[in-house]
Amino acid sequence: MTLKQTKTTVGRLKNRPQFLAVRNGEKRKGPLFLLEVLDRGEPDTQARVGFTVTKKHGNAVERNRMRRRMREAVRTSAGFAMEAGHDYVIVARRDLMTAPFEQLKKRLCDRIRNTQKQKRSSATDSRKE
Repeated sequence: MTLKQTKTTVGRLKNRPQFLAVRNGEKRKGPLFLLEVLDRGEPDTQARVGFTVTKKHGNAVERNRMRRRMREAVRTSAGFAMEAGHDYVIVARRDLMTAPFEQLKKRLCDRIRNTQKQKRSSATDSRKE
């Protein structure tokens, strides 16, 4: 017998208007991917996620591999960090192919949880004075 795990399901963004709506939301940049987040204002609905890889990042085989890696990272770890009623679009960058999978999962979870990027050191603040 297998033990049942508590699993949070994450919906999928499937058509172009859904992806374009998320572009108007918050953007969280990183070295491996860009995460776009949109609060739909419906807290009782499940989170939805979509994946994008542009043609400039390789041929179809490489793009599909990046997409599979992103899907698996969301399935195994990041799906639990996603807030209900939000839409997420993950736009892959080229470095996603060579990054270790554990690093990809960690960065994805961190990027989902962090709403604001950390400010630079206080050296930039002292110049303003």
